Amino acid sequence: MAIPHPVGLVVEGDVQVPGPAGLVLATAFTDDEAGGFQDAADERFIDTLEMSWITSSEGAAAFRPGDAPPLRGTLVTLGERELALYATGSIEFYRTYPGMYIPRPIGIRPVTPTRNPRELAAEVLALTKMNWNQTRLDGRLPVTLRTANQVKSVLRFCPPDQAVATRYAHYM
Repeated sequence: MAIPHPVGLVVEGDVQVPGPAGLVLATAFTDDEAGGFQDAADERFIDTLEMSWITSSEGAAAFRPGDAPPLRGTLVTLGERELALYATGSIEFYRTYPGMYIPRPIGIRPVTPTRNPRELAAEVLALTKMNWNQTRLDGRLPVTLRTANQVKSVLRFCPPDQAVATRYAHYM
């Protein structure tokens, strides 16, 4: 598998080299997938490839004193490659939890940890805020996974032999 065009170009002097790249999946990477993505990154001279997968149902839970659920952004390190992040939760500024249900953390599983878990969690948390189609200030899943799920919900009704649109705007 080859990446058709360099991604994340960063200018260093007069030469453009690919910058770090990140892949996030909703399921665990198989060894073949991880190896294939790493080979493709090496072919394109991408020196840092960070692969993680996100679970939407994390078995761990955090509690804090009082009646309010954990704060949005609470990170619990369960192991070297197991993190639980509250992408929804109480918001300190409002001094309340804006949701109807008890928030559940999402699991972050870095396959190739290249940086501090807090940095990775902060990036995932930032991606949960990126939804221009609603007024909520947070979402449970990163926009990359949420968008893929929305496109999937449309494409599942297409016959296998039908050509599908490749632009995201078609599915909005």
